[in-house]
Amino acid sequence: MTTSSLLKLPIISADQRLAERRGVKGVLVGKSGIGKTSQLWTLDPIAALFIDLEAGDIAVDGWGGDTLRPRTWPECRDFAVFIGGPNPAVRDDQPYSQAHFDAVCARFGDPAVLDKYETVFVDSITVAGRLCLQWCKGQPQAFSEKTGKPDNRGAYGLMGAEMIGWLTHLQHTRAKNVWFVGILDEKLDDFNRRVYSLQIDGSKTGLELPGIVDQVVSLVELKADDGSSYRAFVCQTLNPWGYPAKDRSGRLDAIEEPHLGRLMQKIAGPARPALERLHFARPAAAAPSETSPESTSTEES
Repeated sequence: MTTSSLLKLPIISADQRLAERRGVKGVLVGKSGIGKTSQLWTLDPIAALFIDLEAGDIAVDGWGGDTLRPRTWPECRDFAVFIGGPNPAVRDDQPYSQAHFDAVCARFGDPAVLDKYETVFVDSITVAGRLCLQWCKGQPQAFSEKTGKPDNRGAYGLMGAEMIGWLTHLQHTRAKNVWFVGILDEKLDDFNRRVYSLQIDGSKTGLELPGIVDQVVSLVELKADDGSSYRAFVCQTLNPWGYPAKDRSGRLDAIEEPHLGRLMQKIAGPARPALERLHFARPAAAAPSETSPESTSTEES
């Protein structure tokens, strides 16, 4: 390999990477009525775009930002490619391709109209899943090749692929913050333990979504020491309540104030030193109790 060929490698230096404008990609979950949509009030209305899938903007009546209202799954895909640009890895006959992007730009105009928006607020991923499933049930994959009858397995398989493709494309919109809002389900498992999960049709999206985005934040109601209730963001995976949470930035505490605007400012702030973000020490070994197998075998020997 020659020196000239090495110089052509598209290596991004540390200085270039750190100087890039990077948006936060996150999921905000919470039970119905907890105030997820109202987080729009914490965002700059000039720099935020509200993608209203739920027709639930009564909670932000008077908010001064712009809104998009897709009603079908193809519209959701069109807005995603318009916001995120084309994906060079897909063929022209696939969604999010250069051909798809060009066709959308021919209808919507110059995508530079979106440059003023720093944050895209998608409310909600739960409804996006319903629109996606409804569209998938009308596709050839949702019907049996032998009988021609509807095949739910094919429909849900297609839905999983469509949702992951949509989420991944928006996740690669590096320069913008993208937040997906979802409803948090609370159930009891076979051992009568509380289990929390994202409310969405199919299992694939709910399982893979935390691995796609940078942040998973649960907006919940907690109890203070005096018994009073307060709302808070739960932001770290290891939390005593078992709420879905993830912090890839390493900048958030386990509990943060329920203000999405200030939360993003903290995420974009100075990074903690590696020694503060990572714990290298091994857990201390627990001393064997009197009734433990270790102590029993020692006494017998």
